[in-house]
Amino acid sequence: MGSIPASIENEVVQPDDGKATIRVIVADSQAIFRAGLRKIFALEDDIRVVGQAETLPQTVAAVQKFSADILIFEAALSANPADAVSDLLRQNLKNRLVVVLQEPDQELTLELFRRGAHGIVSREVEPEILVDCLRKVAAGEPWLEPRAIAWVLEAFRTQGLRPAGSRPKVQLTPKESLIVSCVTQGMKNKEIALRVGTTEQVVKNYLRKVYDKLGVADRLELALYCLNHRVVNTEAPQKPAEPTNGTATDAASATAAAAAGSGSNS
Repeated sequence: MGSIPASIENEVVQPDDGKATIRVIVADSQAIFRAGLRKIFALEDDIRVVGQAETLPQTVAAVQKFSADILIFEAALSANPADAVSDLLRQNLKNRLVVVLQEPDQELTLELFRRGAHGIVSREVEPEILVDCLRKVAAGEPWLEPRAIAWVLEAFRTQGLRPAGSRPKVQLTPKESLIVSCVTQGMKNKEIALRVGTTEQVVKNYLRKVYDKLGVADRLELALYCLNHRVVNTEAPQKPAEPTNGTATDAASATAAAAAGSGSNS
C-alpha cells in the first residue's frame, strides 16, 4: 500500500438542506475499516471523505495536503497516541480530531482529551453514532461516549480534591530529563544543544513535548513543576553555586535560573 491516493479528494458541494459539508480525512491502518467509513458517509448529504491515510507519516501528509474539517485518527497508528494528537493539532489548527480507540482505555482517554482531542470513540461505534459524533464535533462540541464522560467527570472531581503535590508522576525519557535539568540550571537552548549533542531545533521539539506531558506553558512553569514534583534529574551537570540551606533557597535559585534562560525562544 503506497502513498495517500489523491484521487479520493472530492469536490465539496452544498447539500440541498443548506447544511455545510463536513470534510473528513480518515486515517486508519485497516483498508476495510476505511472503506466501511466511506460507504457510511456516502449515505450522508453533509459528509465527504476528502483524504485517507494508513500510517502516521501519511496522516501528517494528508493533513497538510487536504482541506478538511475533521481528522478521524486511529490511536494505534502511533506508539504514543497522545503525543501524536498534540503534533497533528499543531500541524493544522483548523482540523478537529476524532480519535478511534481499539478498546476502552481510561488513562489514554483522559490523556487524549487533555491533549486536545475533540472526540473519542471506540472501534465498535455504531455508524449512526459516529455520524452524530462528526456533526457535533464539526459544530464545535466535544464528543465522548457515556463511559468516557464518567471517567472525565471523576478525574475532574478527584483532581479538585487532590493535594497539589500528589499528582501522578509523569515519566520522562532520559533525554527529556537531561534537557529539563539543563533548563532548571538556566541554560539556553544553544547551550543545551551542545550539552546533549544535538541542534537547537531538536531541543525546542523536546521542550514542546515536555510542556505537553507536564501541562506547563513555559520554562518558568517547568522549573516550578519539576521542583514541586521532584522530577529534576540530579545527575545532570550542575553549574557552580554557593551552598544552600533548604528547599526554599533551592527553589528560588532554580526558578531564577529558569527565568534567566527564558529568552531562548522556548
